[in-house]
Amino acid sequence: MAKARRPVTRNSCTVFIFITAFWNNTQPFEESGFSAIYSNRFLNQFPKNLPAETTVLDLSHNNISQLQISEFRYILRLQVLNLSHNIIQELDFSVFQYNEDLEHLDLSHNVLRTLSCHPALSLQHLNLTFNNYTDMPICPEIDMPKLQYLGLGAKRILGSDFSAVAHLLLDTLFLSLEDLSEYKAKSIPVFNTKTIQLVLHPHKDFRILTDLELNATESLELFNIHDTQVNELRMFLLSRSGRLLNLTLNNMQCSWEELLSILQAARETTVEHLVISEAATMDTTEANNFNYTETSLKTLVIKQTIITSVESHPQYMYRIFSDMNITALTISGAKVIHMLCPSKPSHFTYLCFSYNLLTDAVFESCNNLTLLETLILPGNQLRHLIKMSLMTSHMKSLKYLDVSQNLLQHEDHEKGCHWGENLAELNLSSNQLSNSVFHCLPVNIQKLDLQNNQISSIPKEIVELKALEELNLAFNRLTDLPGCGQFTSLRLLNTEMNSIVTPSSKFYHTCPSIREVKAEHNPFRCSCEIREFIDLRKQGLVVLVGWPESYQCEYPEDVRGIRLEDFHDSELVCNSTLLVAVVLVITVVFVAIVCFLCIYLDIPWYLKMMWQWTQVKHRIWKNNPEDFLDNIEFHAFISYSEHDSDWVKNVLIPNLEKEDGSIRICQHERNFIAGKSIVENIIDCIEKSYRSIFVLSPNFVQSEWCHYELYFAHHKLFRENTSSLILLLLEPIPPYIIPAKYYKLKALMAKRTYMEWPAEKSKHGLFWANLRAAVHIRLPET
Repeated sequence: MAKARRPVTRNSCTVFIFITAFWNNTQPFEESGFSAIYSNRFLNQFPKNLPAETTVLDLSHNNISQLQISEFRYILRLQVLNLSHNIIQELDFSVFQYNEDLEHLDLSHNVLRTLSCHPALSLQHLNLTFNNYTDMPICPEIDMPKLQYLGLGAKRILGSDFSAVAHLLLDTLFLSLEDLSEYKAKSIPVFNTKTIQLVLHPHKDFRILTDLELNATESLELFNIHDTQVNELRMFLLSRSGRLLNLTLNNMQCSWEELLSILQAARETTVEHLVISEAATMDTTEANNFNYTETSLKTLVIKQTIITSVESHPQYMYRIFSDMNITALTISGAKVIHMLCPSKPSHFTYLCFSYNLLTDAVFESCNNLTLLETLILPGNQLRHLIKMSLMTSHMKSLKYLDVSQNLLQHEDHEKGCHWGENLAELNLSSNQLSNSVFHCLPVNIQKLDLQNNQISSIPKEIVELKALEELNLAFNRLTDLPGCGQFTSLRLLNTEMNSIVTPSSKFYHTCPSIREVKAEHNPFRCSCEIREFIDLRKQGLVVLVGWPESYQCEYPEDVRGIRLEDFHDSELVCNSTLLVAVVLVITVVFVAIVCFLCIYLDIPWYLKMMWQWTQVKHRIWKNNPEDFLDNIEFHAFISYSEHDSDWVKNVLIPNLEKEDGSIRICQHERNFIAGKSIVENIIDCIEKSYRSIFVLSPNFVQSEWCHYELYFAHHKLFRENTSSLILLLLEPIPPYIIPAKYYKLKALMAKRTYMEWPAEKSKHGLFWANLRAAVHIRLPET
């Protein structure tokens, strides 16, 4: 299979071209139409039931072998079709005759052998590379005036192969000649193409560069240049490069001397931008006869090319690059360990030495880079921040410095940082910097990137950075949002992926210019405090980048994973002023209710009675402890109102005591002891009586002393757990005349059985018999 014989040198740069072109052409349609992505689905045939509004269809990396016109007649709005990396062998463009809007068609990396054209197509992008074509797959009759990108490839090139496309005003022509086995000289015409990308055979020299001639082409990209083609390339540049502006050389095999010869040749042409990528490892020599005459070359990029100096002193190589009279120089991924200062004032405005082995000695005390505006040094071996500052102090025009991904540190005791006065943007990300870095920063800095360091807080006593507008502190160790005490102009703050649990909203009061905060993916504690931070966004004071998807609760565990916008806590819990007000209102209401109940139920009266009862009992115990013994002297104590005294004295007592004297009644008029207090006498009589008879009537509830007696008797009832109370209803008592403070009387009348004085005289005998039986007991002998 021809596909299996394709060499490994079909490198990542080629793939990158395809991906970039496909993305650039499909991106607008994904926004305005419907995209159907079926890539890597192991499909053997075209998918069915596609939406009629489909504009972008990706069927790449499947096993589709053939296409039918019926499969495309229902998706009339199709604009982009990617069929790369399938097993299609034959294709007739007439299958797309109903797809008049089709603009982008990628058929690369199939096994196409034959191709039938259709004149109705109006493609802008057509890629037919990396198939099994023997001859160039070009239809003589095809007319595609809108075509901008054309990718072709074959095993054989004849003189007439490009006649159908030579006149096309293409933007990009990609020719894959890696599998070329036969080439007829002079078969490459002069193309009217702005950009030509040419992949040469990695091992054979078909002298294509000898035939290549440019006219309107501005950009040329060559792949797989080996040492036998270097001289052809040099001669091409000197004689047939036309108006070429951009030259890119990928995967080039050459020596140091040959590289210099190409550089020298490029300097003598119209080329302004030269890129050399993935060249072979080369060892420098001490020869330095490089010609630095005036040139059109402005930019030189050398990347992924290892340059060593085993057989020579490296300063010869350093001097060639440092003294080039161009404006931009990039040497990336070349393992360069040093770079000399230009020997005279340089034209450099842009220098990039990323991913090398440079140390702090680079450009030390260099005074000849006064025009330099951009210096990029990530991925090296830089260690001391103070030395970087001294390096820039001589670069008067420097505006942007990138020293990320190094080993930079700065200690508190280090003094003497002097940065370039015009440095406005500084990238210090991915180093080993701590809080002390804020003592060594350019005073006029506007954009500062400190992400991925070891910063836990911003010291309070630092130099004021009045011009600082953007600060990136992502991937550090911050526990709170920093204030802007020294950054009064700060507009953008990035604190993503730190250890911020409860961001304080107070930072906003110190940051009057802040407009945008990026605080995503922090371990937020969802509590009342975080509401103030969220309110900043609700009030429109700050834009939270990534809100709400990237702001979730981490603590406490029961709300973990909940978005901050969905977290709601009680307003009463979070608002201290409201909480105090509610507590105060509840307290006032409670006190008012207690006062009302005290007045309504006469609680002070009961407290007074309890106090008096306690005092009396204490005095009795102290003076006559024998009175606490079980010494019953009376059968009953009678409590009544003075208004009912006639009935008590003339009816009740005589009928109870009778003439035999078997029942002894305690009455206050005859049994209260002079000299004792009334309360003491009441308690004493109740304690010495087996029963307490209460003569109830409307007059009774109006007597306070009667209530005293009822209270003490009721107290004895609960203390001794006995049924010593007898309620005798002399006259009916309407409930409404019982005062509220006599709630015990109401309770007794509702729960206990009472004896009612009968109106019929015939029932009096039974009444007295029952009453005498209730109070009769054998008293102890005295």
